[in-house]
Amino acid sequence: MGRQKAIVGMIFAAQIWAAGAALAGPWEDGMAAYNRGDYVPALQVFRAMAREGNAEAQRLLGQMYRRGQGVRRSPARAFVWFTRAAARGDRRANADLRAMSQSMSATELARARAVMEACEASDYRGCEY
Repeated sequence: MGRQKAIVGMIFAAQIWAAGAALAGPWEDGMAAYNRGDYVPALQVFRAMAREGNAEAQRLLGQMYRRGQGVRRSPARAFVWFTRAAARGDRRANADLRAMSQSMSATELARARAVMEACEASDYRGCEY
């Protein structure tokens, strides 16, 4: 009887563990890839989420462009993503945007603003979602 309870308990625990894994969504998948340094799959997940307006994904894309993680380093692209996330109310993106703006030269800042304006004018077509 004790052995049977142990087996039932192990089956129940396995079901709970499997259910937890099944509940992981795109954000968790993207973060898992990002945290292990596998940036290409993380970019794919975050770009799709950013397209849908997810401010956290937009901020993370900004960080990836700022650091050159899985993409060519681009302060202008980072500026675009931080601006979009900040406009959606992401406070960390707002802080990142301020810090980045202060660290950019006047030329870099002008270029970043031009990229932002071009992206907005084209409804973000060709802006590397």
